[in-house]
Amino acid sequence: MPIDMSTLKPEEKTQWLDWEKGFNRWRTQVFIVLWITYGAFYLCRVNFSIAIPGIMKETGWSKAELGAVGTALFWAYAVGQFVHGQFSERFSSKHYLFTAIMLSALMNILVGPAVGLGILAVGVVWCLNGFFQAGGWPNCIKTLSQWFPPKARGKRMGWYGACYQLGNTLSWLLAGYLIANYGWRSGFYVPALIFAAIGFLPLLLLKNRPEEANLPPIEIYEQHGEFAGMTVEQIKAKIKPKKESEEHAGFAFTLKQTVGNPRVWAVSWAFFFVDIIRYGFLLWAPTYMFEVQKAAIDKTAYRVIAIPLFGIAGAIFSGWASDKFFQSRRAPIAAILMGILGFMSIYFYYGVPKDAWLLGFLTLGIIGFCVLGTQVILIGAVPMDFGTRKAAGSAAGFIDFFGYIGAGVTGVLSGYIAQTFGWEYSFWFWIISAFLSSAICFGLWGYRPPPGKYL
Repeated sequence: MPIDMSTLKPEEKTQWLDWEKGFNRWRTQVFIVLWITYGAFYLCRVNFSIAIPGIMKETGWSKAELGAVGTALFWAYAVGQFVHGQFSERFSSKHYLFTAIMLSALMNILVGPAVGLGILAVGVVWCLNGFFQAGGWPNCIKTLSQWFPPKARGKRMGWYGACYQLGNTLSWLLAGYLIANYGWRSGFYVPALIFAAIGFLPLLLLKNRPEEANLPPIEIYEQHGEFAGMTVEQIKAKIKPKKESEEHAGFAFTLKQTVGNPRVWAVSWAFFFVDIIRYGFLLWAPTYMFEVQKAAIDKTAYRVIAIPLFGIAGAIFSGWASDKFFQSRRAPIAAILMGILGFMSIYFYYGVPKDAWLLGFLTLGIIGFCVLGTQVILIGAVPMDFGTRKAAGSAAGFIDFFGYIGAGVTGVLSGYIAQTFGWEYSFWFWIISAFLSSAICFGLWGYRPPPGKYL
């Protein structure tokens, strides 16, 4: 329960008011630093797809060969999510993020020289990039969970999810401009330098936990539970900062909170299906519109950009709605949005006329709103709630591991289905995935993690 200010002595009341100011200041700073930092990860992740035509022209490599390089990032990212998720709990997040950023930037710089060594060398470099990129999300989620309580996580994660939607869009624009004007190598070199510079933000401006800013742990500040009756001096002595390794609850604990938690498994499978339809549309919707709807390349690009643009609004809405209407339960809004997504996907294929540009744009926008609104809830707020602040990074890594397995599956399988059986069957692959994700989330409708000492 919140602390009763009337029971405190004047000097103790002053101390608690100072802590309140400290939390307000540091929460804002931590959020902004992590918002910029994670959005910047896309500078060195999505640039490869823009560079493919230039690499093909120079080397003569096939689409299949370069497609395999792109898939290598997905698989490495999936493995990296699980690995980094477990280790993120033991080490300082700001140092972890700095290291991951520098290594990812280095891999981007090495793409140019690797092309001269052959397709296998490029695959190895881009695979390593995917593994290092995976160090970003678990550490960001872990840190946010240290600073924000369950009642505020939905709204905060809604705004936080906007960072990678905007980061994705700006990264595409930057890479496109650089490659068009200075060649495909510039699409790796310049983003790598910008990314490396941004890597110093968390290193210099981030506090991993409130204790590092001489503030009480979040569960004490929010609930005043086990510290009720203690004096301020006793509490200050109790919250003396420790090393991350000393605070680590142990791999047995983090595995129990993730691999040993049936509800985390359920969310992971729901997210697996979310990323099937998410990357299904992102990867294949332009090709579908170009081949079937006979849309020009420029109009196809203008339509597809609706997915990340509307996705920003979806991320903000879903986080706010889960806190406002469902008492910080995440499953209901995810279930509703994925259900709507399934029906909108049916409408996009069967109901949108080929020449209805605006209607197609709006329909894709609603699809982006639903899929990305669900995605940020399942991979952002849920890991913090289900894993608690002691295992939020582990839970985020475990759930995102399943998501990128789904992304790899849809990249290969959706193309194969469309090539072999036709686009209608690919759409039904995505539609069924949306309804399966919705059904899993409906099964978790009433669940709210019980309040505990680790929030």
